[in-house]
Amino acid sequence: MKVLLFGATGMVGQGVLRACLADPEVELVQTVGRTATGLQHLRLVELVHADLFHLEAVQDSLRGFDACFFCLGASALRMGEVEFTRINHDLPLAVAQVLIACNQKMTFVYVSGAGSNSYSHIMWARVKGHTEVDLLSLPFKAVYLFRPGLIQPLQGIRSKTPLYRVVLTLAAPVLPVLRWLLPHWVLTTEIVGRAMLAVVRQGSEVPFVEAPEIARLAALR
Repeated sequence: MKVLLFGATGMVGQGVLRACLADPEVELVQTVGRTATGLQHLRLVELVHADLFHLEAVQDSLRGFDACFFCLGASALRMGEVEFTRINHDLPLAVAQVLIACNQKMTFVYVSGAGSNSYSHIMWARVKGHTEVDLLSLPFKAVYLFRPGLIQPLQGIRSKTPLYRVVLTLAAPVLPVLRWLLPHWVLTTEIVGRAMLAVVRQGSEVPFVEAPEIARLAALR
């Protein structure tokens, strides 16, 4: 399996990258972003590109991949709807439209969020809901929309959002207990990464992949 990964420096993306590199069936992981991760691995290639809205100049480097894991996004904290929409709707659609021209047999996995709904009165949920609908209209081999809720970062991974870092640090002592009590609802970065690989291999009955299904997929071998 050859994988493209967007957002590899974020909390979820770091977990997905580690899961890919730990999986012997993943032949190649190519990250695409404005900055490199700094990791070195025989099966890792990093494509640094300043403008992710315009990938035409590097389109040849995006061919021949089986899956794209799109983990790039921005928090709605202190962000207006126009800017939030640009990053969380316009960008993934711009990337997807370039990729579909290069890889018609690709599976596209987008990290959305629990509660996403294009009819929601909540701004972030409505924008991400529209993103989900628009991605599903594209002729990929398959599109899966991951809707995780609470995610515990493992292996030293930290969120890039300052408020999330504080919340996760304060919640760290109780997260293992919550995971024990609610194993299908409190996920980890490792679980999300394994589930993405599993959904490419096994598929899922529905495109909207909620936390319990993410947990189930991660347990597949």
